[in-house]
Amino acid sequence: MEDYAFVPLYDAQCSAGAGAWNDHCRVLTNLSFTRYSLRKQGLTPEHLSAIRVDGDSMEPVLHSGDTVLIDHTRTTIEGEGIYVIRLDDHLYAKRLQRSFDGVEIISANKDYERITVPKERMVELEVIGRAVWAAGWL
Repeated sequence: MEDYAFVPLYDAQCSAGAGAWNDHCRVLTNLSFTRYSLRKQGLTPEHLSAIRVDGDSMEPVLHSGDTVLIDHTRTTIEGEGIYVIRLDDHLYAKRLQRSFDGVEIISANKDYERITVPKERMVELEVIGRAVWAAGWL
């Protein structure tokens, strides 16, 4: 078992409250990863957690019910990527892209419009971490 690391999978009710992102969450189970696979990606188990995606805004990239692994050390927007964010006390898995005006929040599903968070409102956007792995049922 020493070759494996266990990462907590939190329940879907993580969006309530204004405290730490997981204040009102409970651990449903732990996901098992080989330490080698995490180390190969530059990840440390102590800085990881997982949550489930809810909704269709990130389809076809992420589907409702998919699980994403969050690297909590990556809270700065580094290029374009999928991040778990809190905005208006709700958690979202969205593609983020810096722009001259602030940050663009982008859904993969074209039925959803981009949202721009202007520079003066950036304090309202909390980056929980970058999504580094995803899995779901086919």
